[in-house]
Amino acid sequence: MEYYFSKTLHVSFDEAITKTTEGLKSQGFGVITVINMNEKLKEKLNVDFKRYTILGACNPPFAYKALLAEDKIGTMLPCNVLVIEQGENLIEVAAVNPITSMQAISNPDLGEVAQQVTSLLQQVIENL
Repeated sequence: MEYYFSKTLHVSFDEAITKTTEGLKSQGFGVITVINMNEKLKEKLNVDFKRYTILGACNPPFAYKALLAEDKIGTMLPCNVLVIEQGENLIEVAAVNPITSMQAISNPDLGEVAQQVTSLLQQVIENL
């Protein structure tokens, strides 16, 4: 099982960010963090890197359920969704697979939440 799922879009980078953010919102997620890795790498290492943005997505009801089931699950929150420029108007959007990332935790209540969140994130990616 892959630790992520992805889709390639033939749009501008900014349009991919907008579409992804809207897609997340349609499934009950909000974007609570935005990390522009290419800017951070330039700032910290003075290296050039392709446009690469990490969107930290959170679905509050599921985050709450997960935290109730396993209070250290916050180490894996929020769910990361990547927007990566692979070429001109060739943008890959990838989301973490919560089922895979939480396999090491043997808690049936958490497993159910992971399955539900995985399904929602897959829908976001498929609908882009």
